[in-house]
Amino acid sequence: MTRLPIRLRLTLGFALAMAIVLASVGVFVYHRVGNELLGSIDQTLASQSRDELSREHIDTDAAGGTSFAQVIAANGSVQMSEPRNLRPLLDPALLAAALGGRRILQDARLAGRPGEWRVLAVRDPSSRTVAVVARSLEPRAESLDHLRHELIIFLSLALLAASLGGYALAAGALRPVEALRKRAEQVTPGEASSLPVPAARDEISRLASTLNDMLERLQTAVEHERRFVADASHELRTPLALLRTELELALRRPRSHDELAAALRSAAEETERLSRLAEDLLLLARADQGTLPLRLEVVPVEDLLSNVAARFASRAESLGRELDFRPGRVSAAVEVDPVRVEQALINLVDNALTYGAGAVELACEESDHVVELHVRDEGSGFPKEFRSRAFDRFSRVDAARSNGGAGLGLSIVELVARAHGGSVGLGDGPGRGADVWITLPRAEPVSPPTRSRGSAD
Repeated sequence: MTRLPIRLRLTLGFALAMAIVLASVGVFVYHRVGNELLGSIDQTLASQSRDELSREHIDTDAAGGTSFAQVIAANGSVQMSEPRNLRPLLDPALLAAALGGRRILQDARLAGRPGEWRVLAVRDPSSRTVAVVARSLEPRAESLDHLRHELIIFLSLALLAASLGGYALAAGALRPVEALRKRAEQVTPGEASSLPVPAARDEISRLASTLNDMLERLQTAVEHERRFVADASHELRTPLALLRTELELALRRPRSHDELAAALRSAAEETERLSRLAEDLLLLARADQGTLPLRLEVVPVEDLLSNVAARFASRAESLGRELDFRPGRVSAAVEVDPVRVEQALINLVDNALTYGAGAVELACEESDHVVELHVRDEGSGFPKEFRSRAFDRFSRVDAARSNGGAGLGLSIVELVARAHGGSVGLGDGPGRGADVWITLPRAEPVSPPTRSRGSAD
């Protein structure tokens, strides 16, 4: 049954329901008409019995042989009979019951007469006689037989018509689904397309709208992946081309020791850039496949910030920039994967040193349930038109491209924050520079601090 087309299954179900309904109607009509015919016969017999008791002549339809009448005395003798020479219509037991005042009304077979007969026996209280009338049930049986044949033919035609109508209705109702299916067959990856939405506000219309929303999301995901692959290819191609160029230049002619050392340093820088980019892409790919794996532990916020500050101390000094972090002023703790959170903070500090200006501040702002880890600088901040896409992958302002960034740092910061049940934000710092922060759920503080993982670059 489940292998049949939906419209055929709907039609069969509708036809079965209609067959039950029509059969019930046919049975009801058949029995109702039969009862009405029997009631009409009983009324005729009652009228004839009253005529017989009043000794009036009755039309027994003797020519057709469909009605009989008798008057039977208490001793069982027939006082009057039409037609004549008719055997007694009541046996002694029924006669005794009728004389006792019981009204006899039953179907019976009469001796020497074919078919069934309806017999009515009524006592005459004044003369101690019983009037018996009988009428053949053959006309009723013939009428019911004709009715049965007519009902079979009519109801069969009605069922056929209803089934065809049900099939047409099912086909019409499923026509929009077929249109959706045909249009869905034509959808290709990356194609901006939509399915036809029926004008009726019904289930199929809602299904089409839902499928269109799904196609839009899939199209957005495909475009995102295309941009991701294109940008990743571009970012990988640039350092590889520079690395190849450096090596080719170093091998083109004999070089001095200083020239070879400079070429190797440049190649090492490009190799480091390739390594960082590969690690970032691998992290994002893992996150796309599911939840980012975390090793959670309760860590004092001061340890996280101090480790990051120590890592960038020498670089800040070489750039003539101040790295502002004041230990001993933070008591909060968070339950996080310290490696991932430090990775996010490292990206923020690296961005501040690379693209910002002035002092870089690491700070913590606490509330009852969350902790905000801020990285601020005194540069020009983020352009307003860039803020809405700052955390998108490979999203960079023009200045970032000139400095060779891949545009993955902030997207990894957001990934790490959301993996810990937190969030990210950016805005202007107190000095109108950039302010980027990570919001993390707060945990019970750990005392005394036991972690010191940082090392100066």
